Amino acid sequence: MKNILFFGDSLTAGYGLPAAQAYPSLLQVRLQQEGYDDYKVINAGLSGDTTSGGVYRIDRWLREPIDILVLALGANDGLRGIPALETTKNLHEIIRKVRQKYPEVKVIISGMEIPDIVPGRYAAEFRKVFRELALKENASFIPFLLEGVVGNRYLNLPDGLHPNAEGQKVMAQHTWNVLKELL
Repeated sequence: MKNILFFGDSLTAGYGLPAAQAYPSLLQVRLQQEGYDDYKVINAGLSGDTTSGGVYRIDRWLREPIDILVLALGANDGLRGIPALETTKNLHEIIRKVRQKYPEVKVIISGMEIPDIVPGRYAAEFRKVFRELALKENASFIPFLLEGVVGNRYLNLPDGLHPNAEGQKVMAQHTWNVLKELL
């Protein structure tokens, strides 16, 4: 059995939804439908988590082998205005810890963006974090996990921040487009 660890925040956890509707669960179903029965999805999403929290939290997930790491942290860093350099360092450290224990791990970085309505350079700096990290770490890259979901009231819960079941399906498809190349 090969493990795919989805390490993220409320978007990964499926905030406000039954676990079966979170995009990692949808991808487990897709893997089975496509004949990849030897892959097990582990959802390590924690609502509210930041990249600094992830640095400390990753250790407990290293007890089981990780064949593919889907790193989907950073949205809360952006919402809190944490400096892009700090976010970059934390994401790099998470990848370093996983590769130290599992050198053959394949890594997918899920890109996040700050809405353009946020003034100043921060949104642009934040957006670059994920693309540059993917290049530096030789990782696969999902440009924007919430592409087509953010700002669409039909794909989000009433809070306007968290995807509903339909929004999770869109996120699953964005992830599948990259994940299938690593199987």
